[in-house]
Amino acid sequence: MDSSNYRAFELVMGDAADEVARRVTIILAVVGFLAHFSIWALHITGRISIEGDAVELVSSPLSSLYTPFSILLVYEVYQLIRTIPDSFSSSVGKQYEIATLLVVRDILKRLSEIEGASGWEIGDDLGFLLVESGAFIALFYTSLTYYRISVETPKASEITEDVATFVETKRVIANLMLIVFVLIAAYSFWSWVTSVQEGGGSVSRAIFFLDFFTFLILADILILLISYWFYTDFGNLARNTGFVLSTVIIRVAISSEGVSSMILFTLSGLLGIAILRMFMPDNPIQKAWKQPESL
Repeated sequence: MDSSNYRAFELVMGDAADEVARRVTIILAVVGFLAHFSIWALHITGRISIEGDAVELVSSPLSSLYTPFSILLVYEVYQLIRTIPDSFSSSVGKQYEIATLLVVRDILKRLSEIEGASGWEIGDDLGFLLVESGAFIALFYTSLTYYRISVETPKASEITEDVATFVETKRVIANLMLIVFVLIAAYSFWSWVTSVQEGGGSVSRAIFFLDFFTFLILADILILLISYWFYTDFGNLARNTGFVLSTVIIRVAISSEGVSSMILFTLSGLLGIAILRMFMPDNPIQKAWKQPESL
C-alpha cells in the first residue's frame, strides 16, 4: 500500500507518530498539573486574583487534576481517530475509554467542591457523587471487556480486496477526522480563553467533546453506509448500527446534566456489553452471520 492517503495516515497517526504523541502528552500532563497547582497556590495566597466562573478551577488543590486529565483526554481522542481504520468495535471501545475518563474528571472536579453532611444525612453532592461512581464502574467494565475481547478475537490471516478497499476508505475518514479534531480543539480553547477574559470560563464536559462527538457520529454513519456496499449481511449491519446508537447515547450524555447524564453513560455501556456478548465468536448469533472482524 503506497497511496498518498496511506502515507499521510502513517505520517500523523502511524506507530512512530503515536509514540511521539504519547511522550508529548505525558510531558504536557506533568507540566499542566504543576502549572495548575502553582496557579492555585498563587491564588490562595493572594498573589494573583482569579474572578468569574473560572474561579472553580482554583477552588481546591484537587482542582489541579483537571488539567492533566484534560490533556490525557485529548490523547485518547487522538487514539480513537487512529483506531477508525482498524474496526468498528475498536473505535467504539476507545469511545468508552473517553467516556470513562470524562466521568472520572467530573468526579475529581466534584470532589474539590463537595461539602460533607453531618450525621447519617447524605447531601445532594455526595448522593450525585455515588451515582457518578456507579456510572464510572459501568463504563470501566465496558472498556475492559472491549479490550479483552479485542485481544482474544482471532484476526483474519488474509485480507480480501474488498476489505483492503474498505480499510483504505476508513483511512481517508480518519485523516479528515484528525483535521476536524484539530480545528474543534483550537476553536474550543480560543472560545474558553475569550470567555475567561469576559468573566466566564466555566468548564464542563461539553467543551470540545460535544462538537467532536457530533462529527464522530457523522463519520460512524458514513462508515456504516460504506460497509454495506461491501457486506450486505444483516448481522454486520445490526452490529454496526448498535455501535452507532451507543455513540449517539454517549453524545447525548455529554450534553446532559445531573443524574440523567450518568444514566445515559451507564446505558451506553450496557448497550455496548450486550452487543459484544451477542457477537462473541462462540455465540450462535455470531456463528450464524460470521461478519469479518476487520470491519
